[in-house]
Amino acid sequence: MSTQADVKSIDTLAFVKAAIAAFAHEANQALGEVELEGSRAVEYLTVDRAAYWKSEVRKANDAVNKATKDLENCRSFKKVGDNTPACVEEKKNLEKARRRLEFCEQKEAIVRRWKPVIEQQFRETCVRLVHFHEVTDVRCPKAMAVVERMLKALDAYRAATSPAGADAAAGAGSAASVARQADDEAPAPPPPDPAGGRTREDQAAGGDA
Repeated sequence: MSTQADVKSIDTLAFVKAAIAAFAHEANQALGEVELEGSRAVEYLTVDRAAYWKSEVRKANDAVNKATKDLENCRSFKKVGDNTPACVEEKKNLEKARRRLEFCEQKEAIVRRWKPVIEQQFRETCVRLVHFHEVTDVRCPKAMAVVERMLKALDAYRAATSPAGADAAAGAGSAASVARQADDEAPAPPPPDPAGGRTREDQAAGGDA
């Protein structure tokens, strides 16, 4: 089995690391916006609307009471003998005020019924967002660290297997081989003469003397 890595592009890993960092940053921003907008929506539905329709119910009740008194006054002061006045306008106003009161009471009941449901759903959503924060705040940095270690390892591998590194290693090996060959081919020194302690070359040079 081959022990050589099949590296196509180290830059691709750098792009992956940058993409993970960008994803974590943008995802955190999106999560923050979701939490903020969700909190505003819940507050609007459960607090603002609840207070609004409660106030509208009170105003509608006051309008019904006023319309009722107006109708009673009309019937009392405009009565001529045994003839009861029609008080058409006052009756219309009373009917309109009653319809408004009924509508406001329905709205108030709807807000009151859905308030706990909305709050519970938002709490569950926040729990899911916390889990997603774990991805962006914990897992993404871990993934980036893994990619960074891979980049360093591949850079070291590329430096070790680059032509310059290979040429330097080959040159050092060749120099050592040449030195060993020179040592092997060098002539051996002549043996000394047992009689006079001189070599045969010395005797030939000096004659019988």
